[in-house]
Amino acid sequence: MAENRAEVLAGAAVLAAAIGFLAWSVGGGTLSGGPDRYSLTASFRSAEGIRTGSDVRLAGVKVGTITALTLNPETYYADAVIEVDAAVQLPTDSAILISSEGLLGGNFVELVPGGAEELLVSGDEIEDTQGAVSLLTLLMKWVGSSGEDDAAGAAP
Repeated sequence: MAENRAEVLAGAAVLAAAIGFLAWSVGGGTLSGGPDRYSLTASFRSAEGIRTGSDVRLAGVKVGTITALTLNPETYYADAVIEVDAAVQLPTDSAILISSEGLLGGNFVELVPGGAEELLVSGDEIEDTQGAVSLLTLLMKWVGSSGEDDAAGAAP
């Protein structure tokens, strides 16, 4: 009888943990909002490789999260909303770009602080953006240009 109770309690604990993880993952896996964060927006020509929940980093340290990523039907740019830790105060001339962790790594959003004295506040837009760079596109340009160089060098 005691063994059955222990099994039931262990099963209930596992079920409760599974429900907790499910609720956390459905909620985006992040704790957003609150007084310790502020929101900024940015528009990217290409947001390939990032999604809602992707990291926002400054000097390699996670300082925020992408909370929304939508297509702007007027500009055909990807509009991103990011939440940044309140302790990170960015100048108004800061830049934001999509970076890669390496050839096989994922993409993340990188903040590059500017030098202005004025600071961004919640709701401001970071205007200096750089979208994702497609490795395949770069490779195709390199292969195409090296073939043209060979052909140009062979001509008399």
